[in-house]
Amino acid sequence: MSTTIKNYVCEINAQQSEQLHALLSARGWQFDSIPYAYWRAQYPRVNVVSYESGKLTVQGEGTADFVQFILEPEVLKEARFGYEAELTQIENPEMFKPHAGIDESGKGDFFGPLVIACCYTDESNAKKLLEHGVCDSKSIGSDKKIMALDEKIRQVCNDQFSLVCIGPEAYNRLYDSFANLNRMLAWGHARALENLLEKQPDCPRAISDQFARPDLVRKALLDKAKKIKLEQRVKAESDIAVAAASILARAEFVRRIAALEKTYQVKLPRGAGAPVLAAGREIVKSNREDILPKIAKMHFKTAQQIKS
Repeated sequence: MSTTIKNYVCEINAQQSEQLHALLSARGWQFDSIPYAYWRAQYPRVNVVSYESGKLTVQGEGTADFVQFILEPEVLKEARFGYEAELTQIENPEMFKPHAGIDESGKGDFFGPLVIACCYTDESNAKKLLEHGVCDSKSIGSDKKIMALDEKIRQVCNDQFSLVCIGPEAYNRLYDSFANLNRMLAWGHARALENLLEKQPDCPRAISDQFARPDLVRKALLDKAKKIKLEQRVKAESDIAVAAASILARAEFVRRIAALEKTYQVKLPRGAGAPVLAAGREIVKSNREDILPKIAKMHFKTAQQIKS
């Protein structure tokens, strides 16, 4: 059984969330709140977040001990930790068959690029990725953790992935051309899949999140990829190939937004909320409005709020 895993994700219901909160509170854990979560609990070497969606994330050096000695015996009432690959293969054998997963990062970020990744997995590397704790990037709050998993994925998958990186200036030109975000996403997903098939031409199928009508991506595929079986699912990130793609895309987003910050000597917050609006207004206030199209997605309402 592996005890080196520092990231763990599972589903719990509201009653289990309350039960776990009471258990940790009685043991002296420190609590605070974060958006979209019932609570976040912290203790030396481990950080636990119970999200309103039902997702529970565990991160830190003490992940293994927490899951094995608190979460599983006292809340989940089952022992799965360390056997995820074997159990998942029994429950979902299709995930271990050769296929590609596609996901993107930056779609909801005003600043920075849009990055789309496509990753190929089979039985061998799918098991290794699960052992390394690869999961949906949106469940990982730390850039450091994202970069560490990105490195693991690159080692395990041995270049069997592709990245389509659309910087802000190119993004704005493409958006003007497509006049629709879903059409542009479909184009990007199709290009990422095409590029992956150059490396792995025998890949039989691909999975992506269902962000629009399924025919949008199919219509954007070129001849080579039209032969592949394309599946679009809600919560596709539960598939290991899609989860790996989500991390590869997020890591590249992190690298590229850091490069933009260095080039233009500005701090670029994530998302599209109040800190982003404040940063944009500070850029305009300092008479640097001309750099906005070089660092931001100008069709966002945030752009108009900044200018007003």
